[in-house]
Amino acid sequence: MSAHPTPQEIVEAGLDAAGSLRDCVVIVTCTSIANLRWARTTLTTNGETDSVSVTVVAIVDVEGGVAAGSVTGQIESIADVQGLVASASNAARQAGPADDAADLPAGLITADWAASAGRATSESLATISPLLGDIFAAARTDGIEHFGYAEQAVITTYVGTSAGTRARFEGPEARLELTAKSHARSRSAWAGRSGRWLSELDVSSVDAELRQGLKWQATRIDIAPGRHTAVLTPSAAADLVIDLYWSSMARDAAEGRSVWSRAGGGTRLGDLVADPRVTLASDPAWDGLGSIPFVCAAASSSASSVFDNGLPLQATTWIQAGVLRNLISTRATAATAEVPVAPPIDNLRLDIEGGHGTVADVVARVKDGLLVTCLWYNRVVDAQTLLLTGLTRDGVYVIKDGEVIGAAHNFRFNDSPVDVLTRIEDAGDTVGTLAREFGDYFNRAAMPTLVVRDYNFSTVSQAN
Repeated sequence: MSAHPTPQEIVEAGLDAAGSLRDCVVIVTCTSIANLRWARTTLTTNGETDSVSVTVVAIVDVEGGVAAGSVTGQIESIADVQGLVASASNAARQAGPADDAADLPAGLITADWAASAGRATSESLATISPLLGDIFAAARTDGIEHFGYAEQAVITTYVGTSAGTRARFEGPEARLELTAKSHARSRSAWAGRSGRWLSELDVSSVDAELRQGLKWQATRIDIAPGRHTAVLTPSAAADLVIDLYWSSMARDAAEGRSVWSRAGGGTRLGDLVADPRVTLASDPAWDGLGSIPFVCAAASSSASSVFDNGLPLQATTWIQAGVLRNLISTRATAATAEVPVAPPIDNLRLDIEGGHGTVADVVARVKDGLLVTCLWYNRVVDAQTLLLTGLTRDGVYVIKDGEVIGAAHNFRFNDSPVDVLTRIEDAGDTVGTLAREFGDYFNRAAMPTLVVRDYNFSTVSQAN
């Protein structure tokens, strides 16, 4: 074997070293990133990074049942892999019986198992770099400062188990964020895009969006805090809906600790929980939003189980025509809570039946409201209602008779995404988007522009 073993060699070496254990899982994650970063319209850094992380899950028999221990580290040699197996084995033997213990799923073998890991190189930036250069040149002429980054990542995951699974997934992820400031930085606008490849992103539309925002901010309009009709861009909608998704664990609901808990016990599966036009779903096979199609769990939690590693993922509808159909559940949770098996999937799409049009089209249909471009610093205040608090950032615009007439202050908001989905008045087309708050962690979201009545802008914020 080579001094730097391949992912496949790492998996086989780990499983060989775990031969005396009940079961074993080896996960190899190869992350390759190429990026550009800039401040004050000047490139500050650019570079390429490559890393390999290895997780070993050891499964052993212990008094009273079966236990699992998980250890993650970086390796340089096969000896390091064997060391991880020994550490994971020790961790498992010190753990108590696992309440999610189960036989590993039957071996899943993907056709591309033998392929090497994908890479992002400086060539990934070749298309976008000159476009950004043109934007920056024009910005200097117009007294606009740009801050932000462009990043191309390729994450290749390998999962091997003692049950025969040999599964690989290569997932490209592109992110582009720009913040533009003008007039002695008294005006600030943000725009972001996501996709599979930077070369697929429409950079000119980002520049146009930023310039429009800075222009709108020339007129300042005082708006009192309170409940207003909110027009949430796809990015703003994504941050709310991702928070909802991450709070949709069947185990938490069954144990009475969630907005999806039924009074008196059980979950709210089958209840009407949103506007009947709402459908929220995930599917690892979606074109443009493709995500890892099998379970890859480094540790057990309310959302995942190490015993489910290698389980194939299927298209899952979370909310259908306003009715709650599924909650995130492992095989163990599904058995105890009597709910369908529905592991988490790394993409999310919200559709509103009858929704149509761009952000501008939706704004043109609004008589009075506030256009919110993005949200920031969202935090859960009350898990039982999923009440969130957070801030608007870089542009809240006042709509009157279908036109933006100026910019308001930023606000702190207090509202629940569950309630938001019951107060939808209008919506646009569902499009791929980058969430401002959660885009670094959840890159595959498609959302519509949402018009929400009585959105709670609780206080004025001094945030830019």
